[in-house]
Amino acid sequence: MANPAAAGLTEEEILARVLYRDGMVLVIDKPAGIPVHAGFGGGPNLEQAFVHLTFGLPKPPSLAHRLDRDTSGCLVLGRHTKALRELGDMFANGSVRKTYWAVVEGVPKNTEGRVKAAMSKVDQGAGWKMKVDPKGQEAITDYKVRGVSETPQGKRAWLELHPHTGRTHQIRVHCAELGCPVVGDKVYGRLPITDPLMLHARGVALPLHPKRDPIRVRAPIPKHMRDDLVACGYTGDKSGDKNLIGEI
Repeated sequence: MANPAAAGLTEEEILARVLYRDGMVLVIDKPAGIPVHAGFGGGPNLEQAFVHLTFGLPKPPSLAHRLDRDTSGCLVLGRHTKALRELGDMFANGSVRKTYWAVVEGVPKNTEGRVKAAMSKVDQGAGWKMKVDPKGQEAITDYKVRGVSETPQGKRAWLELHPHTGRTHQIRVHCAELGCPVVGDKVYGRLPITDPLMLHARGVALPLHPKRDPIRVRAPIPKHMRDDLVACGYTGDKSGDKNLIGEI
């Protein structure tokens, strides 16, 4: 596939990234390097390819939440207005369980724990970033160390993370707050940056039906993270690490 950062996705490419579909939602595997929607400067974005995801409905699906440009993995779309409203409520009340995998610089002092660090946005001339701010919006992330590796740049760790809130850049800021920024993070990481961002939305669990188990979807590991995850002990899924709908 062509570099998604240089061009939008074709019909064939976006269809190949559908992980789950029903009458209400789609979950797709977002590639790293492309924004989910057009910014102020325009340019290629993932939403442009949603016209290929109607599957018989009169309108394309819409974003139920966001992922950063350089984050890969599970992205949830609502297929119609009612679905988007219900999904919006689920994300807002914290009933959606999100699982992220990250490769970080260094190793947290504790093998698992919780980061509670409120955040706010700060302007930086032509840009902006998020910062830890006791007066900001509440932000909570649970983490667990799943493996460690030695590299020429020092120790790296494979973290599993579960955000309980959905603040912009939350996981990236909270990893930096642990003293272990995400590898490749150009905003909150350690210079010089020589790797792509190693943050992946590994799975999502959606409680779509009150009397049924949540819909659980996993995204396959992106190529740019595989070597580092393997070095940290990742051995692949029993299914061959293909797209899975099962336990996250």
